[in-house]
Amino acid sequence: MSSRTLFISFFILTAVMLVLVFKHYLKDMELKKLIKLALVAAIYAALTFISAPLSYGMIQFRISELMVILAFIDPLYVPGLLLGCIIANLASPLGMVDVFMGSFATLVSLYLITKSKNLFTACLCPLVNGPIVGAELYFLINAPLLASIFYVALGEFVVVILVGYPLYRLLLNNKKVVTMLKL
Repeated sequence: MSSRTLFISFFILTAVMLVLVFKHYLKDMELKKLIKLALVAAIYAALTFISAPLSYGMIQFRISELMVILAFIDPLYVPGLLLGCIIANLASPLGMVDVFMGSFATLVSLYLITKSKNLFTACLCPLVNGPIVGAELYFLINAPLLASIFYVALGEFVVVILVGYPLYRLLLNNKKVVTMLKL
């Protein structure tokens, strides 16, 4: 398969994934909420770009991953976070495959977060990025599979559990903040 065919295939898969997510979550969305989701996408992408040396590759510490826990507060954050991840992954050195696979990993994580019953469980969900992105790294750049899975999951653990869990516990204890964060 040529690189052009591969690019087009992953571009189509990414577009279909994004359309299906937006269609599911944005049935009766008002303009104010759409603007908030656009801001969420922009902030996620910007945080990823700012920390770019650590945002891509086998060892990742994406500060933007702190935002995925917003889906625990309100599932309507999912489309904005997914769009932000897709935009951020456009800068990935792994190309269009990472735009789809990395964003798919985030979508799986977001879905699990929306189904979580408590904050700690929600913070564990991004660890699923480890096996998905780790396998991607193994197939694309021949990185050692188990090391790739471990390091990607470690980055998620540090950002989302060690930093995110205490931060969101603090935020969730403040009713005004929770009300403001609801879409």
